[in-house]
Amino acid sequence: MKKVVLSIILGSAFLASCGPKSVAVTGPKYTSSEQLAQGQTVFENSCNKCHKLPDPAKHDNQGWIKTLSRMAPKAKLNDEQHQMVYDYLISVNKK
Repeated sequence: MKKVVLSIILGSAFLASCGPKSVAVTGPKYTSSEQLAQGQTVFENSCNKCHKLPDPAKHDNQGWIKTLSRMAPKAKLNDEQHQMVYDYLISVNKK
């Protein structure tokens, strides 16, 4: 019984260490050229701090939802910034 409880505690600690996931984006929202330009700026300034900017064609729309849900909290994006980055990426992605 102690092993089961310990396994549950360790499993919970592992999941918590992965960090929160943002679920702000479910599909496109912003479409004006001004909003898409803001999304591009946030993408370039925030994502570039930790790694090389990925090619927007790397993922399809669903792939970007999954990737950004993981990365937006690490980049400390608020929900609006998260949405704008997603909308920018899918606007330039032809997948």
